[in-house]
Amino acid sequence: MIAAPRSGSGKTTLTLAILAALRRRGVAVRGAKTGPDYIDPAFHEALTGLSSLNLDSWAMPFPLLDSVMAQAHSSCEIVVTEASMGLFDGLTGPQGARGAPADIAARYGLPVLLVLDISGQGQSAAATALGFASLNPDVRLAGVILNRVGSPRHAAMATQAINAVGLPVLGAFGRDAGLQLPERHLGLVQAREHDGLDALATRLAAQAERDLDLDAILACATMADLPPAVGQARALPPPGQRIAVANDAAFSFLYAHVVAGWQEAGAELRPFSPLADEGPAPDCDACWLPGGYPELHAGQLAQAARFRAGLADFARTRPVHGECGGFMVLGESLTDKAGETHRMAGLLGHATSFATRRMNLGYRSATLRHDCSIGTAGTTLRGHEFHYATLTHPGPDAPLADMHDGYGTARPPGGLRRGLVSGTFFHVLATGMTGGGA
Repeated sequence: MIAAPRSGSGKTTLTLAILAALRRRGVAVRGAKTGPDYIDPAFHEALTGLSSLNLDSWAMPFPLLDSVMAQAHSSCEIVVTEASMGLFDGLTGPQGARGAPADIAARYGLPVLLVLDISGQGQSAAATALGFASLNPDVRLAGVILNRVGSPRHAAMATQAINAVGLPVLGAFGRDAGLQLPERHLGLVQAREHDGLDALATRLAAQAERDLDLDAILACATMADLPPAVGQARALPPPGQRIAVANDAAFSFLYAHVVAGWQEAGAELRPFSPLADEGPAPDCDACWLPGGYPELHAGQLAQAARFRAGLADFARTRPVHGECGGFMVLGESLTDKAGETHRMAGLLGHATSFATRRMNLGYRSATLRHDCSIGTAGTTLRGHEFHYATLTHPGPDAPLADMHDGYGTARPPGGLRRGLVSGTFFHVLATGMTGGGA
């Protein structure tokens, strides 16, 4: 596991560098990501050629979590898991199921490489490293990687101090503005939109070979045996046998473990591109509009008459569901950052705005009030919200679910439903009983 004391320490850059370097060595390597982030895994997949899976101790029941971890280790020699946030950051409980990266490291015995941004400090980095190594005896800190190092002398000062407290330093990355990945409001610009990703991978691999002890990193890559399978491993039942899935720059956030579960259940996914003015294939029996960045493409989607007509025709007889960005597109209108309002599909009556912005971020549980594509009435699902768009007009449709945050505090009802059409700002990671440990 590649972890750090906080967000912004350089975990993603170091993870991508290690993935690229190992693949260049001929190692079959896969990435994984703790928590619900859906952007970084796309970069992992682009650099390794293998899907990257999410591991979330709060949202996923343990049987599902164990199943996903086993899936991550299939068809590869090593899995490099990128931690979210800080290593021990998550909810305040329950123990082992807080959504913290440390939960995953402890459950599976993953050796942790701690990325320390040492800009502005030297020997004091040893205190941070020692604290992280000693806080939880179930989490094994295997070594430290220094990041944003100013000079060889700077690296030597921190290395000597960290070695003195009994921890190995397995490399030091210098400050390099050229390795910064472009960002936008939800995080990194999507891998599919990143120009020059192959060149960046080559550069990252070369720097990893030069600045990291890759042999030592490989040597510490061990994992405890997976816990025995207990109970049913459930993600999300497929909404149909043949599922039309929107897939382009506006619709791209679909969890790999959900897709794998659908396919294991015998479902077939049929991609289509609303930005190319394509509608769902008429021989499909369900349609899914994933999250993404429709607010950046609202004008083009408003002009996609064949897409809107095809989607409306489909929804007359078959279920359609939209998550986050997909939910926005199912509404009457979407107002972009510049304040221009664009017509959307109109299959639900709400309006959303990216001009009126407010960050919504956090774990969510949702208990469905109605049967729909993501479950039957009474089903409880776990996932998260992460969006800046706001609901400016709720419309006349029925709320889809009763919502709670990660601590069980009630929130306003979420999502909407009209006939066979449903949508939520909520991204589903798992369905079934309670998350973590259940």
